[in-house]
Parts: sequence; structure tokens; C-alpha cells
Amino acid sequence: MCGIIGYIGNKEVVPVLIEGLRRLEYRGYDSAGIAYLQNGRIEVRRSVGKLVNLETALKGTGSSGRIGIGHTRWATHGRPSEENAHPHRVGPLVLVHNGIIENYLMLKHQLESEGRTFQSETDTEVIVHLIDRQRSRGKAFEEAVRSALKEVRGAYAICVLSEKDPETLIAARNGCPLVAGLADGQYFVASDIPAILNHTRDILFLEDGEMAVLTPKGIAVKDMAGRPKEKKIETVSWNPVMAERGGYKHFMLKEIHEQPQAVLDTFRGRVFLEKDEVILPDIGLTPSDLEELRKISLVACGTSWHAALIGKFVIEELARIPVEVDIGSEFRYRNPILDRQSLLVAISQSGETADTLAAVKEARGKGARVVSICNVVGSTMARESQGVLYTHAGPEIGVAATKTFTAQLTALYLLAFQIGTVRKILSPSRATKLLEDLQHLPHLIEETLKQDAVISELAKHFFKHRDFLFLGRGINYPIALEGALKLKELSYIHAEGYPAGEMKHGPIALIDENMPVVVLAPKDGVYEKVISNVMEVKARGGIIIAVAEEGDREIGTKTVHVIRVPSAPPLLTPIVLSIPMQLLAYHIAVLRGCDVDQPRNLAKSVTVE
Repeated sequence: MCGIIGYIGNKEVVPVLIEGLRRLEYRGYDSAGIAYLQNGRIEVRRSVGKLVNLETALKGTGSSGRIGIGHTRWATHGRPSEENAHPHRVGPLVLVHNGIIENYLMLKHQLESEGRTFQSETDTEVIVHLIDRQRSRGKAFEEAVRSALKEVRGAYAICVLSEKDPETLIAARNGCPLVAGLADGQYFVASDIPAILNHTRDILFLEDGEMAVLTPKGIAVKDMAGRPKEKKIETVSWNPVMAERGGYKHFMLKEIHEQPQAVLDTFRGRVFLEKDEVILPDIGLTPSDLEELRKISLVACGTSWHAALIGKFVIEELARIPVEVDIGSEFRYRNPILDRQSLLVAISQSGETADTLAAVKEARGKGARVVSICNVVGSTMARESQGVLYTHAGPEIGVAATKTFTAQLTALYLLAFQIGTVRKILSPSRATKLLEDLQHLPHLIEETLKQDAVISELAKHFFKHRDFLFLGRGINYPIALEGALKLKELSYIHAEGYPAGEMKHGPIALIDENMPVVVLAPKDGVYEKVISNVMEVKARGGIIIAVAEEGDREIGTKTVHVIRVPSAPPLLTPIVLSIPMQLLAYHIAVLRGCDVDQPRNLAKSVTVE
């Protein structure tokens, strides 16, 4: 997830671009750059790190341009560096891009065979070369962009500037957000509304397959065949603070609703349905390495540990290899048995978690292979590991993990599939089904998010309770742990999560008419067992809140409090079920007046033991 902005108008362009990027920095902060036309030439300025570094580099340069583009980067292809920072330039063209180009390697090899050279490690540079190639064949600017994008497969929002067309900006989108704005002779394009809200509230929302051509005369929107599109100008009533949160009341709620995109971005560019393949080029393990494995250890803390618990179920099912799960702070103190045939997978949102980093060093010292799953490119954990599987969830501002958790589960699914394929555990038909299931997952999350209003109403019945119990079975019992953790983190209500079969071994003593019990009850292989647990709770006067599948009539006879979710494939049910847990904790915390984005005593990254 990156942020892009483009401007043409009657004001000096550099301050407009920098202000816009400042409001988009939540979308990425690995590097930043701008390009603007001045005295007939394009000037490009780029810096690694946060936007302040670019601002420092620009001091004293002076500019009077009236057209330009800017970018703040969340690295996907290529490490954070100045050469990988946007904008990318080829000849008279510069371009900024948000997204992932799935066929960039094929295109890059083709372009290199034609004698073209590349200055970066990014997939983005391919697009600029494609446009330049079309220009060299005599095509006009707009048609060159259109023809180049027809060769691209993947997700993109782009904005292009050309020295040869000094009064034109061209932007286009497919699968990534892009808006345009209009204000008294000024025209904007951006990844998100906050970037331009201080200048205009009149917005055009671009759809997939649409291109916007910005000139001093206005904005023309066309489809990819060049046909004009009629677009309604919408007036946005958000204030700047609301806009930064995408109109949501809190960052956490925004990030909960970003999960379909976060999951999609994590597997997009890695899953190839036509070949039933998952390609993870950065994990640093060859097929022979994977075949030699005899044990996998998953190590993490907090919510990432819950992801690891689910990862154990998924890897053992798909790869048929023993998996251990350890809490990061405990791992190295038990003198774990590791060797060259062991793989340690360290899971951390930030890649800076001290306890998990210590586990990485312990594993490396014992000769084990190490792969990290994290969300921050270039983090310490990524550098310390043999290989890395990045989640592409984008920056997560809320302290409580939401979209990074479901992205981690997606990454673990990909890793399990890769190992199972190499070890010839998965038949072709099963491999096809598993990848088709994954492709459908973002839709299932979207459908689950439609329960937001239902859960908000449900929270009104329970926000004054002092204790909660969460129950689940099989692959979903870690979601009971996660549900309890989210409620504790956000609302400061005491809550415990348990495998439902353990209830009779102690927790049942807590149940009375004041104890809400959240029961995860998808229709899977242990559904009947879960119903038995529900009856045990009901017999003791407990209040049951069931999370059950649409169309499950039986659960409705046991309780009036039911949150409905769509039916999901067994290995993906934890992702679907985690959404109601997040929303329930969020709405209860809001009703209790808690700071959901920054809960007391908690930090986003725990960098000390």
C-alpha cells in the first residue's frame, strides 16, 4: 500500500505535493519522492525513510512548477532505497504507482531482450518502460499509456507525467484506490481523499478500468478503450481528521474494514491459478531445502502467537510435517532441539519484537533455517532471517492488530501450500481447490463485515459486563483466544479464551447468569461437539453469544444472540471468524469510552524483553 498524488493548476506544485504526501504517509513511509516540470524539464527528488527526509532534501532548491506527481512508499518489490523510491523515470516520462504487477518478471525479461536497462528492483519501472516503448512507436501520450496498461496484469493506481506533454497528467486504476479533485483551475489525483481535502471537497471517484486525463482545462475520464465516461462530482463533508481515517471514527475500525484488501494484497502476485502454483521467491528456501525439513517451529508473541497456533493446523494438514508453536519469550529458555533439518518461522507485525528476535538468533545459532513473516520491509527480523514472507497489509495505526493478523494467516496458508506442493502432499485437484478457496476469501470477509451493525447493537447488551468467556474447537480455538485478547486490550474487561472441550475442566465453575460466553460454532467436523458445549453453558444459566453460519437453524434454538457469518472452507474459517471478534471488542470498547486506537499500557511494537 503506497500513496500517490498528482497536481496541475495555478499554484506552486511542490508545497501542494508535500502537503498531500504528508496526509498520505499513513499509507507508506519507507521512502518518498516527487517529480515536477520546471522550465521544460522534469526534476525528480527522492529520499529514503519518512517524508521529513525528502522535505530536508528539498530545502533551498527553489521551484516554480505548476504540474507534478508525488509518492510515499510501502515497499513490496525491492528494499527501501533511493533507487527503488518513486517516481521512476525513463527518458521523458516519470511515473508513480501503488499496487503489484503480477507479470512484471516476464515483461522485464522481454524489455531487457530489447536492450532496455533497469535502474531499480521494483515492478513499477516496467510500466514506465512499456509506456516509453509505445511512445517510441509513435503513439500519443494518452494512447501510449492505454496500450502499455493492456500488457500489464495485476493491481495498479498510476499517475504519469511527460516532458513532451507539459500540460497533461494521466492517471489510471485497476484494483487500487484513486480519486480526482477539482477546485478553481486546480486539478488533483490521489490515492485517498485526505491528500486533497484542504484544497477541495469536490471529488470524482474513479473505478477499475478508468483513466483520468488532467489538463489546465479540466479532468476527462475515459475507459480503457478511450471512450468518455460521465462521472458525477460528489461533495465530501469530511473534516481533515475524519478524512485521514477514511471517514471511520477510529483507525482500528478503518483497518478492520481494510481486511479484504489486505488479504488480497498478501496473496496477489504469489498465487498463479493457471498453474496451481504459489511462488514465494523471498523465503530463501530451495525445493530441496523444503524436502529435507523434519520439523517446523512457529514462534511469536501476542496476536501473532494466535496466528502461529492456527498455522500449526494448516501446515500439518497441507504439508504433513510436525509443527511446534512457542511463545517468543519462552522459546530460548527451554533449550529447543533444532538443527539443519528444522525450520523456524518467526511471526511479528513489526519485525522488531524483542522476544521473537531472540528466538531467531537462538535458532540461527543452532543451525536451523529461519524465515520471518512480518509486515515491515527492512525490519530487523527480516534482515536477521534467511528468508522473509512479507504481509502486504500496509501500515496499521491502531495498536491492536486486526488486518495484520488476517494477513499473517494468509501468509501461513501460502507457506503451507508451498511446502505441501514441494513435498508432493497435495494432489492437483486439491491444490486447485485450495487456491480457488483463497481467491474467494476476500469476498467472504466483505460479507462478514456486513454484520457490523448487528454486532454494534449486540454490544449495547453486554458492554457493562465485567467478565467474558470465549470458546472454540479445533482450528478455531485460537480465535477464541484472540477474541478474549481483543476484548481485554480494548475494553479492559476480563476475558478468557479456551478450547471448548476444556470448559468442563475448570472454567465451567465460572458460568452463571452474569457470564456471557462467546461460542464459535461453524458447521465443521466438531460442530456437534460445540453444540454440546453450548448446552452445558445454557444448563448453568450462562448467556450464549454464538458465531454461526448463515442458514444454521439449530443454533437459533439455543440462543437469541447469534452473529451470522458465511460458510467458509475449514482452513480459512479462522480468518472469517476473527472479524466478528474484532468488531465485538471494538464496539464494546467504544461504548465504555475507551481509547481503541491507543489502549492504555500498550505499544504497537514491543522492542524490550
